[in-house]
Amino acid sequence: MSDINTMTRQKQTVKLAKMGMLVAISIVLVAFIHFPIIPAVPFMEYDPADIPILIGAFAFGPAAGLALTAVTALIQGVTVSAGSGIYGIIMHLVATGALVATASIIYSRHKTRKGAIIAVIAGTLAMAAVMVPCNLIVTPIFMGAPRSAVVALIPAIIAFNLVKAGINSAVTFLLYKKISGFLHK
Repeated sequence: MSDINTMTRQKQTVKLAKMGMLVAISIVLVAFIHFPIIPAVPFMEYDPADIPILIGAFAFGPAAGLALTAVTALIQGVTVSAGSGIYGIIMHLVATGALVATASIIYSRHKTRKGAIIAVIAGTLAMAAVMVPCNLIVTPIFMGAPRSAVVALIPAIIAFNLVKAGINSAVTFLLYKKISGFLHK
């Protein structure tokens, strides 16, 4: 019985180490790759940090994906993105959480190429949808701007989130099968 417990603990330790590696990769990506994609809203920057999180969610499931999201958001929020403070952490949790939860729940039930495509498309749409009300609530507080100014930015908010999540989802789709063997060893 103790051999089984030891093997289970070893597998959990290896899984946690791999998840830690994915968090570290995510933090490095956001530290070095971030740029505005819509000139009208230069503070909305693209970064590829969701790719390792989404890969981890596909490999280890929705709960692990949300754990990766939370840990990454907290570390990123106190290091490379500290300027946005608690609001940045909240926005990251909501945006990436919507993408990761939606995509990984679908993928966990349909682990096929078609399932992965549907999963990343649904995750992208979920992120774009949830960020409209989130921006209407959080952005006026964070930026001290009137809500009407944020309402005027809704088309840009939707476009930004579709592009960001779309790129990260497409890259995840292209990379996942190549990386999944290592993650499942």
